[in-house]
Amino acid sequence: MSDSHSDQLYADPLAEVSRFAFDQKVVEVFPDMIKRSVPGYATIINMIGDLAERYATSNSRCYDLGCSLGAATLAMRHRIRASNCDIVAVDNSPAMIERCRQVLAADTAEPPVQLLCANLQSTPVSGASMAVLNFTLQFIPPGERQAVLDQIAEGLQPGGILILSEKVAFKDPLHNELMIELHHNFKRANGYSDLEIAQKRSALEEVLIPETLETHRDRLRQAGFTSVDVWFQCFNFASMIAIK
Repeated sequence: MSDSHSDQLYADPLAEVSRFAFDQKVVEVFPDMIKRSVPGYATIINMIGDLAERYATSNSRCYDLGCSLGAATLAMRHRIRASNCDIVAVDNSPAMIERCRQVLAADTAEPPVQLLCANLQSTPVSGASMAVLNFTLQFIPPGERQAVLDQIAEGLQPGGILILSEKVAFKDPLHNELMIELHHNFKRANGYSDLEIAQKRSALEEVLIPETLETHRDRLRQAGFTSVDVWFQCFNFASMIAIK
C-alpha cells in the first residue's frame, strides 16, 4: 500500500472546477488533505478512541458512518475494551472502501470490522452502543439529514452515543465571514495557495452544505437524543456529543 501523497489537486489553474467527489485522486491525498484542511482533526480522532473506551458495551456494535480511510474506525478499534463488540464501517465511495480495506488489513487489532460500500440513507443501524458521523452529514442533502439521524437514534441502545462532527455556519454574517477567513488563514499556514483555496471552495460549493449548530441541536433532539452539546470547536469546525 502506497503512502499518502501531498495534496496538489487544486494547485494548478483549472479551466473548469468540477464538483468535489471522493474518487481515486482524492483517496491518494486524503490524509494530507484532511490534516491541512480541518483544524483539530487529530484531536477529534483521538477523543473518538477515548469515547469508545467509555461507551462501547459488550454484545453491541459501533458504527463509523462515512468512514473514508478508517481513521475513526481505527481509533475505536484500538480503545474498545468491551467483549464481543463489532465495528461496522460504511462509505459510499468504492475507492475509499478499497483503500480502507487495505488500511484495516495492515492493522492487527481486534475487534473485527465489517466494511460496507453503501449510502447512509439506506444503511440500517441496530444494536449500537456508539455511532460516529465524522464530517459526513454535511455531504448528505439537507432534506435527508433528519431521516439519517432518526435511523441512528432508533438503532442506538439507551445510553448510546453519537459523535457528530461538521463544518458549521453561523447566523451572524460578520461572524460567519470571520470564521471562514480564519479557516482560510489556517489553510494558508499549512501551505495552500489562494488559488488552491478558491478552487477547492468552488468544487465543494454544492457538495458540502454547512448548517448552524442550532439546526444540528434541533435535529438531534427531534431524533430522540436527550443530551446534546458541543465538546470541540475550532473556527467553523465543531464536534457534538449526543446521548440517547
